[in-house]
Amino acid sequence: MIEFDRVTVTYDGATEPALRDVSFTVPEGELALVIGRTGSGKSTLLRAINGLVPHFTGGTLGGRVLVNGRDTREYRPRDLADVVGMVGQDPMAGFVTDTVEDELAYSMESLGVTPDVMRRRVEETLDLLGLADVRDRALTSLSGGQRQRTAIGAALTSHPAVLVLDEPTSALDPQAAEEVLAALQRLVHDLGVTVVMAEHRLERVIQYADRVIEVPGGSAAVSTGLPAERMVTAPVAPPVVELGRLAGWMPLPLSVRDARRAAVALRTRLGEVAPLRPLATTGDELARCRDLVVGYGNVTALRGVSVSINAGEVVALMGRNGAGKSTLLNALVGIVAPRSGTATAAGADPRRTPPSKLVKAVGLVPQEPADLLYAATVADECAGADDDFRVPAGSCRALLNRLAPDIDDKMHPRDLSEGQRLCLALAVVLCGAPPLLLLDEPTRGLDYGAKRRLVEILRELAAAGHAVVLSTHDVEMVAEVATRVLVLAEGELVSDGETATVIAGSPAFAPQVAKILAPLPFLTVGEVATALERAS
Repeated sequence: MIEFDRVTVTYDGATEPALRDVSFTVPEGELALVIGRTGSGKSTLLRAINGLVPHFTGGTLGGRVLVNGRDTREYRPRDLADVVGMVGQDPMAGFVTDTVEDELAYSMESLGVTPDVMRRRVEETLDLLGLADVRDRALTSLSGGQRQRTAIGAALTSHPAVLVLDEPTSALDPQAAEEVLAALQRLVHDLGVTVVMAEHRLERVIQYADRVIEVPGGSAAVSTGLPAERMVTAPVAPPVVELGRLAGWMPLPLSVRDARRAAVALRTRLGEVAPLRPLATTGDELARCRDLVVGYGNVTALRGVSVSINAGEVVALMGRNGAGKSTLLNALVGIVAPRSGTATAAGADPRRTPPSKLVKAVGLVPQEPADLLYAATVADECAGADDDFRVPAGSCRALLNRLAPDIDDKMHPRDLSEGQRLCLALAVVLCGAPPLLLLDEPTRGLDYGAKRRLVEILRELAAAGHAVVLSTHDVEMVAEVATRVLVLAEGELVSDGETATVIAGSPAFAPQVAKILAPLPFLTVGEVATALERAS
């Protein structure tokens, strides 16, 4: 179905190819998982499948890519639309209509599908992806996860033979991600659709993959293989695999179910050892909401939320897509106005605080990091942040190097990968070291290495007396860094407590290690490694 034959892609002005001499084949009816570090070239590989590379991106394509017998050098993306459905990292960039239902129908209209078939497929897709309750909503009013599901649905309605997905679950809550992945499984197994997916959250998808395509970046060769074989040496691996490596299990388990079967002896060894967790030292109150109510038109996003955030805390906001997490962050920086109740940051009403003063007290990295980036190059962006926050020259660049090394100073921010762009936005905001740091989905597009480096930075900030609030669906990130978890549902605060207490027993929010070792109270592979050293 898909064949790469000695493919090399070089973008205009680049000193090195983004992909070099890539050859592999994906047969019909397989799910191929593309893995690699942030910025390694995964998105370039995906875009070559539907002709976006080079017809839209420019540059030079050497070798050839065949999709269902069509050479993408000769067929432009519009000529492949009946065969390939594509969902990029930024759903809003691909939308062409105003409402959910119209977006689902658009691709079928372009292909001349009859109205009765269009209606049936739209209804099937609304049910399949849980979008029926937002079918008439404006796309701009949706949460990030709802937008992502709409983008996936828009690609599915035309019934493509090949579906290409770039980070399809990055903005989805665990339950929504499972529903999307289950739908993809049905497409692959029952309808013979070929799915090629790039995803950093391997803990969600590795057990479903038929093959793994590893894109290491640089001059290293792209390689393929069976998931269990690739995970033995892969530099990026989910916690279930990391735990298997630590325990010496062979073959390595790819699912929680298989890992629980292998973990009987490990649970016995750990039975008398408690995990070591540093105690959080909290200080003054840095943010407060009291009976906060926020709405958008007829939709009430927050319903009487009361919460206090103190210095030294790393607080995770969790909940389903559309639960009100982003709205709470936006209220703390004054982007949205309360209908009633109050939201204060650094002791002041953010809507009545001059921006020049507010930015020194509160920093927000939004879901769309490009909203913070305006300069023509990475170097200019970093230099501007240094000047704005009056810190020594090179401070922002040093933070960027910690998060994502090897980003070229001369690149335009829009030419970066989604993960690299997020790292740049994080570096810009972190440069100011605000007392209160708000992060909205801060791990979208980040590989495991980048997430580990971000965790280190957030821990340093908390130890220095800053408060961090992160809205996220990344339960593994929460297990690593959060000292406290708030769970929102339908705009209401339904849970507030220590991380281990809130997430360990939750079917939706428990990390993989907690599920594998339950009822033992371990959350991360690091905690297990430390406990084994103490037990030996």
